Amino acid sequence: MSALTDKIKAAYRLIRERGDDGVWLSLTSEESALQSAGVIDGNPRELPLRGWTVAVKDNIDVAGLPTTAGCPEYAYTPKKNALVVQRLIEAGALVIGKTNLDQFATGLNGTRTPHTIPRNAIHPDYISGGSSSGSAVAVAVGEVDVALGTDTAGSGRVPAAFNNLVGFKPTRGRWSTRGVVPACRTLDCVTVLSRTLAQALQIDEVVKGFDPADDYSRRELAPIRPSFRRVAVLPEGHREFFGDVEYARLYQEATRKVADLGWEIGEFDYTPLRDAANLLYSGPWIGERQAVLHEFMAKHPEAVHPVVRQILEGAPQFSARESFQAHYRLAELFRKSEEIWQSFDAILLPTAGTIPTVAQMLADPVTLNADLGRYTNFVNLLDLCAVAVPAGFRRDGLPFGVTFIGPAWSDKKQAGLAGEFLGEYLVPGFGGIKFAVVGAHLRGQPLNRQLLDLGAVFITETRTAPRYRLFALPDTTPSKPGMVRVAEGAAFEVEVWELTEAAFGRFVAAVPGPLGIGSVELESGEVVKGFLCEEIAVSGAQDISVFAGWRDYLKTRI
Repeated sequence: MSALTDKIKAAYRLIRERGDDGVWLSLTSEESALQSAGVIDGNPRELPLRGWTVAVKDNIDVAGLPTTAGCPEYAYTPKKNALVVQRLIEAGALVIGKTNLDQFATGLNGTRTPHTIPRNAIHPDYISGGSSSGSAVAVAVGEVDVALGTDTAGSGRVPAAFNNLVGFKPTRGRWSTRGVVPACRTLDCVTVLSRTLAQALQIDEVVKGFDPADDYSRRELAPIRPSFRRVAVLPEGHREFFGDVEYARLYQEATRKVADLGWEIGEFDYTPLRDAANLLYSGPWIGERQAVLHEFMAKHPEAVHPVVRQILEGAPQFSARESFQAHYRLAELFRKSEEIWQSFDAILLPTAGTIPTVAQMLADPVTLNADLGRYTNFVNLLDLCAVAVPAGFRRDGLPFGVTFIGPAWSDKKQAGLAGEFLGEYLVPGFGGIKFAVVGAHLRGQPLNRQLLDLGAVFITETRTAPRYRLFALPDTTPSKPGMVRVAEGAAFEVEVWELTEAAFGRFVAAVPGPLGIGSVELESGEVVKGFLCEEIAVSGAQDISVFAGWRDYLKTRI
């Protein structure tokens, strides 16, 4: 019996022990899962997700399992997997089943379901968050490794925050939505919920990419934006925690943590983001939700959850003129929001302002749900990406989360910032090229911005193997060291960063002589790319190999 077989059996055993907790709407049979595990065990190919167990929100197609979007009368059984699911399976992942959600992905709280309401994984009196409720709880209680959700207005980020998880919401169109029941088709994103950021990024590497069969898929862009290592935080006057003093305290602590990391923080004008958020349910985008379900609701009005039906039927009808006016207003807000990125790399927001109990949510389902979207609703409307991460606990043990938000295609930059915030410096498997720097490209040194501008992600601080000598190169601006490989030498402090292949190519093209790019051996034995120097260039240069590294040497020049 293999380790993967044991893992599958343990997962199904835990699901049975938890009983009807509202998490699962349908399951792959245990027998079928074990057969798939055997196939994976026997596959000699390198599989990046070998044996990962996955839950899939029940508005995303899994071949052979019904897709209901949380409405039994809506059910159909697809013959094909959604593209994101197919890519996970081809990478070695196992789909355990389909998870509960706010019906038709209309809600941020997890209670709008005709099935058992999923409860918060930490405290069952509280909501799980939604709409990806079942997906979040399945990961949080350990039934699966990761889960797919969707996120139109915060449906992946809010449940991540409430269950102490990472919620990775990519740039719109970065992941295909083919095979996903639309909520607002122009805004929808598939998202992943995981226990670590490294897991989320591994999923991103597997499923991202242009899908020509998806009309809303987009080819990735890599804009080079100024990198100031600055994070925007909410001014006091824009902070709304709905009376939750603990969430207010934890957000303040998160801002202090960012400052302690050595980043610059500053306040920004939240008004255009707040105004864009208000458009989502007061503008024509609510009509887009109606467009998907109009015919079904006309034939099956009683099949729709009462709160969902109230929202969709009670929405104002927008004329073509009013719809265009709303789009003009959004374009105006988008232009205003762009000013933020001239000064900041990211916005750091609370993922949610408070967490209600299930009883409170059922008593006031519309108002409290709107409160949950205060810091999430604008993101897709303004074409932003977001990474939600844990950021501490209230004194009663309930988790709090923050979200790093940035412009489209800055996904890896936001993940890099989130990784440093968590202290989880993106373990190997992120999918890029690892590169060791020893001098002016170190953090805090004058050329570090070149790496940041290319979206490089800091991995770790370590040392080389003892096979090098280090020299202070003369007549260089800014001052730079040259590292030369020798038969017997010393070990030096280096930082390892990770870049995409495209970014690595641009970086290498700009490297001036006498420096070059070669293979650098680390003290762990791992070999990565890095700066090496031509031996002829160090003739007559000061040998600084007695120092631990470039920073240690610089201290002697002060």
